[in-house]
Amino acid sequence: MRHILAAMAALLLAIPVAAAELGDDGLHKADWMRDTFKDLREDFAEAKAEGKRVVVIVEQRGCIYCRDMHENTFPDPRIQKLLHEAYFPIQLNLHGDTEIVDTDGEALSEKAAARKWNVLFTPTMIFFPPELDESKPAAAQAVAIMPGAFGPGTTFDMLTWVAEERYLDQSEEDFQRYHARRIRERNDGSTE
Repeated sequence: MRHILAAMAALLLAIPVAAAELGDDGLHKADWMRDTFKDLREDFAEAKAEGKRVVVIVEQRGCIYCRDMHENTFPDPRIQKLLHEAYFPIQLNLHGDTEIVDTDGEALSEKAAARKWNVLFTPTMIFFPPELDESKPAAAQAVAIMPGAFGPGTTFDMLTWVAEERYLDQSEEDFQRYHARRIRERNDGSTE
């Protein structure tokens, strides 16, 4: 009986968390993404009230790297926990026409915001400080920008590094050194 229960538990653990469904706009829609009016100043206030950090995730229709993140990285339980508990994720469409309000108060389309912020790759994750400076656009006050698709270990380490405000550390441990240390601590040589 114990072997049957162990086999069933192993089977349940082997089943991956379902990837996010595609929305009408062709972007992945995950349960941890916040559906907002895309006024980043209002989003900051709501995130702060919840004790969370704003992260903007820029994606585009047909992006194979976005799909990879939604199928292989975001479902990781460690990442799911952080996205639900520590972050206020807002999705933007690289080529979208939906109006947003930037942190500096400028109203513009998603695609114009992406150009203004120099976003060239999808997915791109833009991490913000806990306090908003309404005199600066979003990209000018980001504490970290993660362009491209990364595996679970790298993404988890970035989410942790930002959540713990390690970017404020004035020592020699920037993100790359932090990530290398975390790989050594996991003692497996893997970025997973």
